[in-house]
Amino acid sequence: MNYGASGILIAAGIALVAQNLLMTSMTRSVSTVTIVLATNSAVGLLAWLGLLVIQGGFSGVIEGARAFRLTCFLPGLLGSFSVFASIYGYQRLGVSATVSTLVASQLTCGLCIDLIRSPNLNTPQTVSLFVGVALLVSGAILVSSHTGHS
Repeated sequence: MNYGASGILIAAGIALVAQNLLMTSMTRSVSTVTIVLATNSAVGLLAWLGLLVIQGGFSGVIEGARAFRLTCFLPGLLGSFSVFASIYGYQRLGVSATVSTLVASQLTCGLCIDLIRSPNLNTPQTVSLFVGVALLVSGAILVSSHTGHS
């Protein structure tokens, strides 16, 4: 087990919950969630540009601009959609139902991608993966059915 990577992922999961709670509360003081999403994206862009400048001066920003392609739009749109869906879920379903649904769907999709990329997984390993996914999805269904906002 890679404890460093696992620690970063755990911290990111906690940060994501905190971010979504903060952004959900921000939606109460503005007319549309689009304002919150734009603010989030602008702050992220400024932070990453700042890191590029700190790491390599303005040459890093120039390299990033040169590397930009139309294919860069799709990951940005998918990320923005994920943030929007999280805020929407927090408002309408609650935190635990949103997180459990997101994690279950990510794990299911990830397993499918892993199986496509590595179709020669041995049978006992594949069975245990499917059992794990089934348990997590079942847990997400149980959590979602017993939580939510009124």
